[in-house]
Amino acid sequence: MKQRKIVYVIEDEEDIAELLRFNLTLKGYELKTFPSGEVGLKAFLENPPDLLLLDLMLPGMSGLDICKEIRAHKNTSSLPIIMLTAKGEEQDIVRGLEIGADDYIPKPFSPKILNARVSALFRRDRQHVPDKVSTIKLRELEIHPGRYEVLVNGAKVDLTHSEFQILHFLVMRPGWVFTRGQIVDAIRGENYAVTDRSIDFQMVGLRKKLGAAGDYIETVRGVGYKFKE
Repeated sequence: MKQRKIVYVIEDEEDIAELLRFNLTLKGYELKTFPSGEVGLKAFLENPPDLLLLDLMLPGMSGLDICKEIRAHKNTSSLPIIMLTAKGEEQDIVRGLEIGADDYIPKPFSPKILNARVSALFRRDRQHVPDKVSTIKLRELEIHPGRYEVLVNGAKVDLTHSEFQILHFLVMRPGWVFTRGQIVDAIRGENYAVTDRSIDFQMVGLRKKLGAAGDYIETVRGVGYKFKE
């Protein structure tokens, strides 16, 4: 028997939490809802789900702080997170993606769109599972896809899930130039609603974390990015 995917929802608005529960339960997911960040984070770390739907504007501990905490733990650093928030400005989307969110859906949202984005995220994870055997070694850079781990000169570099996916995608095709749209499509699926600026923002963070090895990621002016051969 196929095991149902477990989805946690951290949302303080009861009506929205119930709407999420109703729609996603109909799609076959097992839902658990939490009204506060502290309670939801504790449950998440103790028994991680397959996916987290996280409200950004929460009383007490914010969604951004929860996301940072989840990404800081090794056993939860790559688990999918979709942020739900009334904030729809571009800078909020960029900020959410920068700290490790896999998707970002502004309120109010269509249940059909929500279901589609959840399904797409699970489908993307199945399609883009890196080779868990092959270790990639390029100069001082070492990538362990199965562990979602990156080392530079033997020192571990803590990347978000999206940063790792971007690096892995470019490294596997050295010398190839990709537009920002192609990078988005490759790591998140086609027609993902993310701006070019958000990819640029994540590239800045990725290069900074890689230090000198970040110079291997080259900006091709007017086109996009490539990993130097």
